[in-house]
Amino acid sequence: MTTPEAVITVRDLSVTLNNREILHGLDLDVYRGEVLGIVGASGTGKSVLMRAIIGLVPRTSGTVQVLGRDLHPEFGQNGGVERYWGVLFQQGALFSSMTVAQNIQMPLREYLDLPQALLDEIAALKIALVGLAPDAFGKYPSELSGGMIKRAALARALALEPEIVFLDEPTAGLDPISAGEFDALIRDLQKTLGLTVFMVTHDLDSLATICDRIAVVGDKRVLVAGDLDAMLAFDHPWVRSYFHGPRARGIKKAG
Repeated sequence: MTTPEAVITVRDLSVTLNNREILHGLDLDVYRGEVLGIVGASGTGKSVLMRAIIGLVPRTSGTVQVLGRDLHPEFGQNGGVERYWGVLFQQGALFSSMTVAQNIQMPLREYLDLPQALLDEIAALKIALVGLAPDAFGKYPSELSGGMIKRAALARALALEPEIVFLDEPTAGLDPISAGEFDALIRDLQKTLGLTVFMVTHDLDSLATICDRIAVVGDKRVLVAGDLDAMLAFDHPWVRSYFHGPRARGIKKAG
C-alpha cells in the first residue's frame, strides 16, 4: 500500500490568543485529494487551526508546510503559495460593496494581469460551476439568499483554480435540504477538479456523506484522525458523546 502524499503538514503547532493558549503541540497531515473534516467542541480551536495554517492567526511555535513549502507565520510572506489555495470563510465574507462577479475577480486581480473581458468570462464560468444562475453575475451580496452567498463565496475561492480549498463551517445557517445540496456540490467539485478539501464543520451529515477522514480537535491538539470507524471506536468523552449521541444515528449507520 502506497503512502498518501501530505499536501499540508502541521507539526508542534501552538497558538495563543489574548493570553489564552488555544492550541499546543498540535500535529496534523492532510493528504492530496481527500476531504478532511475538522470537528470539535465549541471553542476548541477548529477555526483557529485553519487560520493559523493560512497565516491569518499568528503561531506561538511550530511549523506549517503546504505543497512542500515551509510557510512563514504571516499571510502574504510565502512567495505567492497562497494562490494555490482558496478559502470560504464562515458567512461567506463577501465584500458587500462589490457584485458577485467583482468578488470573484478580486483574487484574479491580485495575482494575474488579465483584461476585463477575460475577467468577466472567468467570473461567469465560476458562477456556473457552483450552480448559481447567470443573473447572479451583477448582484450584490444583499440581494442573495444565505445559500447563494455560500455558493458565491465558493466561486471566489475557486477563482484561481486552487489545489486546496479551506472551508469554515460551509453549511452553517443552511436548512437541511440546502446543506445537503451544498455538500453534494463540494464532493462533485472535489472529484471533478481534483481538490484537497480542509473543512471545519459541526455537521454530522457532512461528516457522514462527503468526508474521507475526520480529525477531532480537543485538549488543544488533534485527539484522533481517521475514518468513521476510528471515530466510533475512539475512547474519549467528547468523541463518544458526539459520534454516539442521539443526533448521530445517521453517522453511525453510515459508519
